[in-house]
Amino acid sequence: MNDEPPILPPILKVDGVTRRFDGMPALDNVSLEVRAGEIVALLGHSGCGKSTLLRIIAGVEDIDRGQVALGRQVVVGGDIFVEPEIRNVGMMFQDYALFPHLTARQNIGFGLKKMPRKEAAARVAAIIERLNLEALCERYPHMMSGGEQQRVALARALAPQPHMLLMDEPFSNLDRGLRERIRRETVDVLRALGTTAIIVTHDAEEALALGDRIVLMDKGRIVEEGSGEDIYRTPRTADAALFFSHVNIVPAQPSGEWLESPIGRFPDLRARTGPVRLFIRPQAMALAEQGIPARVSGRMLLGEIEELVLKIEALEDPLVMRTTARSDVEVGDDVRVRFDTGSILVCEGDHPSSRALSPLFDAGGV
Repeated sequence: MNDEPPILPPILKVDGVTRRFDGMPALDNVSLEVRAGEIVALLGHSGCGKSTLLRIIAGVEDIDRGQVALGRQVVVGGDIFVEPEIRNVGMMFQDYALFPHLTARQNIGFGLKKMPRKEAAARVAAIIERLNLEALCERYPHMMSGGEQQRVALARALAPQPHMLLMDEPFSNLDRGLRERIRRETVDVLRALGTTAIIVTHDAEEALALGDRIVLMDKGRIVEEGSGEDIYRTPRTADAALFFSHVNIVPAQPSGEWLESPIGRFPDLRARTGPVRLFIRPQAMALAEQGIPARVSGRMLLGEIEELVLKIEALEDPLVMRTTARSDVEVGDDVRVRFDTGSILVCEGDHPSSRALSPLFDAGGV
């Protein structure tokens, strides 16, 4: 007897969607599925197509090819186009778009005009209580801080109880400390309500903090997707690795079951031909009594993290190391550095961008 719950159909299915502006593709054959209750972080540089995809799902942008279905209903594709107000999709914009002449309570209830007045009032009261907005109810937007406006905009988007909530850079207008707190509170609310959400961001750290799944876009295409853990630790492409953090890139050459490099020999279980590049994140390095000789050419304290810039004689470019452990070294000191080979990725070919990555498959250190 199988006790596993049945796999439900996706709440959203984007299938082969293309959208062009002035002949240039903003989206190029994009396909994406989102399950009920899932929070997806849609990540990429400005102009990669993520906001266009959000607008298409919401129904405020048309498509040139493909289709989009919400549940079992196609909402755009072929001759079908379901108007935005019928899709029951909530949209929260970067600038919050609160009506300046309405109070917080009136803004929250704006999308409930077709409901009976008593039912709408009860819905507004419930969301106000859920988001602890009682103190803001009679304030106008100009009387609120950025964080307060964001919370009211979230309440307004959630009040109609949408099947899905779309959020376009919702935290970008907040300063860092407030952004982290509001972001955490927002995710807590979404999870408590079981709300399915797609959140657009260009901030890799924010995507890792927000999403059950991260979808990375570039030049109108989805280039990689997966859990935050997977896409950060074992990205499949060089572009993904470079997007999420600084990467030290070291040339290497296959030699039997080894990769020979200026920083030592590394075991490699894959048969490779031609030169490769080692992708080494700063935290995959550590000072040690036994290791590769290096000289400290820079040192910087980054709060909880210390960054060392290390010059290795055989390398043209210095390596960047970051650690939470405090060292007593100074610029000009000679040190030795070791590498966690379990964290090193191998990039095929001479040019790092847009190449496939694979791990060394060795859990030791050199």
